[in-house]
Amino acid sequence: MNKTLLMNLSIAFEAVLANKLRSVLTALGIIFGVAAVISMLAIGNGAQQEILEQIKLVGVNNIVIKPIVEQTEEKLAGEGSTEKNEKSQFSTGLTQQDTEGIKAVIPGITQVSPEILVESHIINNGIRRSAKIVGVEPPYFDIFNFKLAEGQMFSETQLESGEAVCVIGKSIKTKFFPTQDPMGKYLKCGNNWLLVIGILEERLISTASIDNLGIRDYNMDVYVPLKTMLIRFKNRSLLTRSMIEMANRGSNENGNGNEEESGQPTNYHQLDRLVIQVDQTEMLQATADVISRMLKRKHYDVVDFEIEIPELLLKQQQRTNDIFNYVLGAIAGISLLVGGIGIMNIMLASVLERIKEIGLRMSLGAKKTDIINQFLFESMMISVTGGLIGVVFGILIAVLISLLADIPTIITLSSIILSFGVSAAVGLVFGITPARRAASQDPIQSLRYE
Repeated sequence: MNKTLLMNLSIAFEAVLANKLRSVLTALGIIFGVAAVISMLAIGNGAQQEILEQIKLVGVNNIVIKPIVEQTEEKLAGEGSTEKNEKSQFSTGLTQQDTEGIKAVIPGITQVSPEILVESHIINNGIRRSAKIVGVEPPYFDIFNFKLAEGQMFSETQLESGEAVCVIGKSIKTKFFPTQDPMGKYLKCGNNWLLVIGILEERLISTASIDNLGIRDYNMDVYVPLKTMLIRFKNRSLLTRSMIEMANRGSNENGNGNEEESGQPTNYHQLDRLVIQVDQTEMLQATADVISRMLKRKHYDVVDFEIEIPELLLKQQQRTNDIFNYVLGAIAGISLLVGGIGIMNIMLASVLERIKEIGLRMSLGAKKTDIINQFLFESMMISVTGGLIGVVFGILIAVLISLLADIPTIITLSSIILSFGVSAAVGLVFGITPARRAASQDPIQSLRYE
């Protein structure tokens, strides 16, 4: 039995080699189909991985509260009228009191991270560059999955006393300390000298993530304890002499003490962002609704904040990406189907061309199973060889797309096995009909065929 199969395999191999050009042209459909499957799945996997990275960047099960600088509005009394102006509502803005209130009142919250961001500049080694100083508390690094490359995070003493210490991003180290270790050295941020106690691991962020999700380049940020920010940099909740003078100028000139000379509303919020991590995903929307009502009541019905749930946006993006992958897979599958039809057509034509050969083999004692095996082996050889070449081409295409188009691609072993397995199955399925047709020939009529 084994000798018969080997003989049929040898005959099939000789037939394929005898028609090299036709075999190559037949295999093209399989080659392009397999290459399309691998490259498209690599693009889809890359997009999936990027979405997972985006989820890490915005955190998991998060509710993000951002302040809105309230545009005040009040009715003016008509000329000659004794009607008084309606008193406008007053809000203290988003403050640390809101943070403590949310922690104390709302259940199901695992972590709360207040954040204050100040645009400033950094000076070191004769280099001056604009940067963002971010005042945070320890939960910030857990929520956004930040890890230390060197050094340590803020201690309890540093957090409570507002010491002049900082943790820097990877790009800050590269830019300002290219030839030396920044640990234990001072970095001038604005008017303050900060002691570097830690360096964060690099965060790889694509341009698409920055644009679509409003994510900044964390590698260029300097992180300080929240109390350090309030004491040494900026605390908008404090009433200063300059604010009183500005209000007086506004009242005398414009009748409105809430606006700066530029005419833009003054940012009166103590916090620039408040991130709340919820324990259960299904409670995100309900918790956000409760927080919204709570803040509205605390801010005296002034809606000077907006609430976002990035997780929902990312899930929608992931759903869109899944649909995109299905479309890509369908297109690649059609390519393989076309390749299989091409194999069947060529093998049917080959049967007609080799009727005499079939009749001769059957007259010499070959069985119908031998004829079927011969033609199945031929179609399998073409499809398997095309599949192997297609795998190589698919990997090359995925690599080129990643390099030239700056699109992340991830080639997985499962995609290679899937595409190669489908190509082999295509050769088997679409080779059965020609093989059966060849085996059904009458030996005597075949020998007489011209």
